[in-house]
Amino acid sequence: MAAFIIRRLLQSLFVMLVVAMVAFLMFNYVGDPVHQMVGIETSFAEREQLREQLGLNDPPLVQFARFVGNAACGEFGLSYQHKRPVAELFKERLPATLELSLVAALFSLVVGVPMGVYTGLHPKGFLSRIFMTFSLIGISLPTFLIGILMIFIFAVILGWLPSYGRGEVVALGPWTTGLLTASGLKALIMPAFTLGMFQLTLIMRLIRSEMLEVLRTDYIKFARARGLSDRAVYFGHALKNTLVPVITITGLQIGSIIAFAIITETVFQWPGMGLMFLQAIHNVDIPIMSAYLILVAFFFVVINLVVDILYYVVDPRLRVDMGKVGGHG
Repeated sequence: MAAFIIRRLLQSLFVMLVVAMVAFLMFNYVGDPVHQMVGIETSFAEREQLREQLGLNDPPLVQFARFVGNAACGEFGLSYQHKRPVAELFKERLPATLELSLVAALFSLVVGVPMGVYTGLHPKGFLSRIFMTFSLIGISLPTFLIGILMIFIFAVILGWLPSYGRGEVVALGPWTTGLLTASGLKALIMPAFTLGMFQLTLIMRLIRSEMLEVLRTDYIKFARARGLSDRAVYFGHALKNTLVPVITITGLQIGSIIAFAIITETVFQWPGMGLMFLQAIHNVDIPIMSAYLILVAFFFVVINLVVDILYYVVDPRLRVDMGKVGGHG
C-alpha cells in the first residue's frame, strides 16, 4: 500500500511540474509583465530597474525554480488588475467556488445514484422512462442554457430565488459560507442544480448500465440460486460491483466541476474563482491566470490520488495484483 501511494505521489509531482512549466511560460512569455504593471509615462530606466527587481533578467531556469518555489508556498505575485497579492484574492474567492462545487457534487450523487439503481432494476418501468428522458435533456442542454432557463423561471417569472450573487454569508474564521443563512441557501440552489445537472445524468446512466451488466453475470444467478433475498442480491452484490467505475467517473467529475464552474459562476455572477479567472482573461491578468491553472491542476491531482486509493480499498483484485508485483520485485 505504501509503495502504491508513493508511486502515485511521484506521478502527481511530475504532473504538477509540467503544469507549473506551462504556467511559468504563460507568466513570462504572454506579454511583458513590466508593461502590464507600469504606465506609459514610466521611463526606460525605471522599467529596467523594475525588471531587475522582479528577477526577469535572470536565466530562465533560475526564474522557473523561483516560480516553482513561490508557487509551492502559495505566492503568485501581484494581480495587474487589482494591485493585490493573488494569493489573497484566491483566499477570498476559494470558499465560494468550493462550496458551490461540493454542493453540486453532493446533489449529483445523492440524486443520481438512486435514479441509476432504480432504472437498472426496472429498465422498462414508466418511472424509469421518465428518468431516462430527464437524463437525456440534462446531457443535451448546455450548462449556460440551463442556468438561463432556471433564472427565467424561478427568478423572473416566479420570483422564488435570487438571480445572481451569493446572498448573505457567515465568516467562520478565514472561511465564509452561505449554508448558515436563508438568503445564502436560496442563492445556492440554482447554481448548484445547474452545475450538478450534467454530472447527475452521467452518474445515473453509468450506474444503470453497470447494474444491467452485473445482473446478467453468473455469480448473481448463483446468489439467487442460494436463496438470497432481492435486497441482498441487488445491494450486497450487484451495486457493490458497480462502485469502481462510479468512483472513477465521480472523482474525475468533481475535478471537472471545480475547473468548469466558470460558466455557472458567470451566468449567476457567483463570486468565485471561475468568475475572477474569466475577468482576468478579459484584462490579461497573467498572475491570476497562472495561479488558477496551477490550483485547478492541484485539485485534479489530489482527487485522482484519492480515487486511486479508493480503487485499492474497494477492488480486491487490485490488491492481489499489487501483491504479485511486490512479490516478483
